[in-house]
Amino acid sequence: MYSNKENVNILTALLVRHGVQCAVVCPGSRNSAIVHNLHECPDIQCFPVTDERSAGFYALGMAQALRKPVVVCVTSGTALLNLAPAVAEAYYQHIPLVAVSADRPPQWIDQLDGQTLPQPDALGRFVRKAVSLPEPTDADTRWYCNRLVNEALIAARQGGGGPVHINVPITEPLFEYTVAELPQERLIESVAADMSPATLSHVTRMFLQAKRPMLITGQPMNPLLDEAVSLVGEDETYIPDFVLYIGGSIVSKRLKRFLRKAKETWVVNATGEVTDTFMNLTHVFQGDGEAVADHIRFMLVMEPHPFVQQWDALLASIRQQAEAYEPAYSEMAAVKYFEHHVGDAEVHYANSSAIRLANIFAQHPVWCNRGVNGIEGSLSTAAGFSCVTSKPVFCVIGDLSFFYDQNALWNQNLKGNLRILLLNNGKGGIFEMLPGLEQSPARDAFVAAEHHTSAEGICQENDIVYLSASDMPQMRAGIDTLLNIESSRPVLLEIFTSPSPDATALQSFFMFLDKKDIRT
Repeated sequence: MYSNKENVNILTALLVRHGVQCAVVCPGSRNSAIVHNLHECPDIQCFPVTDERSAGFYALGMAQALRKPVVVCVTSGTALLNLAPAVAEAYYQHIPLVAVSADRPPQWIDQLDGQTLPQPDALGRFVRKAVSLPEPTDADTRWYCNRLVNEALIAARQGGGGPVHINVPITEPLFEYTVAELPQERLIESVAADMSPATLSHVTRMFLQAKRPMLITGQPMNPLLDEAVSLVGEDETYIPDFVLYIGGSIVSKRLKRFLRKAKETWVVNATGEVTDTFMNLTHVFQGDGEAVADHIRFMLVMEPHPFVQQWDALLASIRQQAEAYEPAYSEMAAVKYFEHHVGDAEVHYANSSAIRLANIFAQHPVWCNRGVNGIEGSLSTAAGFSCVTSKPVFCVIGDLSFFYDQNALWNQNLKGNLRILLLNNGKGGIFEMLPGLEQSPARDAFVAAEHHTSAEGICQENDIVYLSASDMPQMRAGIDTLLNIESSRPVLLEIFTSPSPDATALQSFFMFLDKKDIRT
């Protein structure tokens, strides 16, 4: 039996018709009618998560894995505001996250009643569409409710995808489940237009005719481009005159500064949005950037371009030198060993030092929350991803990111396919490498958040298999175990290093590259 709340039933029926299969649900009484319906609906699988901030990132990870909309449902009040970080990340990653919030009747907002605040636009510009459903009283309000839900769910998939917010005011009584079947709701479908063959041909022709063309993608990353840009310096023979940018955030500030030297940039993205990252944008095309990139790569096989070959040779040489570099025991050594042995898996990296090390050693696509680059939610995103796939899912994460998001492990949905490589050097290690910051007496305790915390107790209370390492042999043996252990529960390997050796290993790598005459 379903709830007797008509707007909740319309919402549930349309979620099914729009192909939603997974919902992350958070506790609460005001949203209990929605959670009840999602649980009762045979077409939707529910994943309970208590911490709303973590729940938002769980849903984000599921949507990444499934490549389709995923619901995260919260109760009224500040519960909704806890979704803001995940929603902002989804906005910039173009992930179809559907935030569903229960609400009090509008007449009680701002009247000092419990758990009330203005919810309809609480997530601001970080959602593609925000709707607040009426509680239907006649045919017109039923039609209006249906239309609003359709509009929101269409917006979640349009233009490459993005987050939407559906607010659901619910009047008491809340706990009546007397409806036998969901209503047969009208489905409004939206059909996307593809980039025309003529446009694709034009973009490809302009790329191939340029003297120094460069194809740039953000997520997934361009491995070792940062190092390459550092080595070429001011050598004008490596500066592109035409950049084709298919979007996604770029990790390297140095690379962005370098590409601002180019004559012009053409952008291809699913929204047609103006993203003038390199400050030289001249054309924007709405379309599937990956399809355009694949077409250009195919054409380059048929008709190699000297400038592209020049850059390919440089990157191959740097790759060879990166493989030859043997860092001392450090986070860098751990990531290199891990990447050499990980094989076929879904790999998530947290922000800051972790993703920068991936940029050196990873030779496969990786997941990372580079939409707004926050450290919150990195573990929850990987954990959510692991809930909806049978493949191994690894999360390589620094200590501050891990402890900030430790509630990701307080979760009944986790399985043995989630594996965590925790790089713990007792502080935000990246702050060790920022020139000038060492002059501040506040650096270690207040900026880098120095600590002496271990994940062992957290693993014990959450039934996570715990491993640790504090030297090179232990690290290698631990990673081998992490990759191969049979377990029905998640496994965590905590690698203890020190900030100074970690910084030295990375600095020595750049010095090692500088000594090589890579461009000859």
